[in-house]
Amino acid sequence: MPEKNPASKAAEAWNVRLIGHSDLNGYGDGMQLLMKDHYLFVGHLGKMGTSILDISDPTNPQVVNQLKNPPNTHNHKVQIGGDILIVNFEKFPRSGDMPERAGIQILDISDPVNPHEIGFFSTGGRGVHRIWYTGGQYAYLSAQPEGYTDQIMFIVDVSDPTNPREVSRWWIPGMWTAGGEEPNWPGLRYAAHHPNVWKERAYWGFWDAGLIIMDISDPANPKKISQLSWAPDEGGNTHTALPLPDRNLLIVTDESTKPECQESPRRVRVVDISDETQPKIISMFPEPEGDFCQRGLRFGPHNVHENRPGTFISDQVIYVTYFNAGLRVVDISDPYEPKEIAYYVPETPEGQQAIQTNDVFVAENGLIYLSDRVNGGVDILELTL
Repeated sequence: MPEKNPASKAAEAWNVRLIGHSDLNGYGDGMQLLMKDHYLFVGHLGKMGTSILDISDPTNPQVVNQLKNPPNTHNHKVQIGGDILIVNFEKFPRSGDMPERAGIQILDISDPVNPHEIGFFSTGGRGVHRIWYTGGQYAYLSAQPEGYTDQIMFIVDVSDPTNPREVSRWWIPGMWTAGGEEPNWPGLRYAAHHPNVWKERAYWGFWDAGLIIMDISDPANPKKISQLSWAPDEGGNTHTALPLPDRNLLIVTDESTKPECQESPRRVRVVDISDETQPKIISMFPEPEGDFCQRGLRFGPHNVHENRPGTFISDQVIYVTYFNAGLRVVDISDPYEPKEIAYYVPETPEGQQAIQTNDVFVAENGLIYLSDRVNGGVDILELTL
């Protein structure tokens, strides 16, 4: 078994170098990262709500504001479109009490250093886990309102951010127990995680239900086009489905959730959607080589850089986080043979068992921002290829 309080482990890098770091004023449990102008917005697992960093000098990032999370609530996800910031309000996982407000908070960030709330959409229940919003009329949420077994899909009209309203919701039949439905997936968890939206399609990671492709051309009546899942011993916890529309491909990640590989291997799959009614797996990313199962905490994939408007966009190079294996950069120019071309495993903070690289954001200028879900803060990197 690994030591519980090891000394700091040095960074491991290939074709990547560290140029800047922030410990987030000691609140180092960073989660989702997004940028507006030269400001980085960072959600937190639970120690804080949202941190705002001035990254005009990426070698010396400065925390300029931190928004506290309400009691029993974590605000670990951030979404930005124009001058709008959307933050999730969800029951803090280890709290026994429900949050006072559950849903999404909508903030004006025309002054990025001083956000202020202008609207709130309530889902009730445990609240919102994750959001997709890049501007425009609609936000796409995963949330668990009362009466459902787990997280379902919401589409919310935020065209008037002071008065957001529900347009539709969708779930797999069996999830609405308050409506008399009964789940028929014993031992599995069916839960909407989040979509990546491209035009009239939403590509959902739906946890143990796998990948679901939705037609959202009529937001009031979303329809399932197809579903692709895999046997429990081949993965699970499907998290992200990143569309590469010009290539008719999806990059689909499963999330590792248990320490020291005490689960079936979690994978990153390349899926052909040239026929979106019959998606098919054509390859898997190479698994990082090393003693990661022995290092402690989680080892396996989590999320990818999501090619959002105004960021670095590529359908050839994929950035994916692997918890204690850090960041992996993979070339998929040949989608049948993905090839790792760079990696970065950050230095482990003193007293932390292992690094837990959680999320990755790549700016339009190619700089890479990483968060750590335990206490590693934010690292700023650049490729040296």
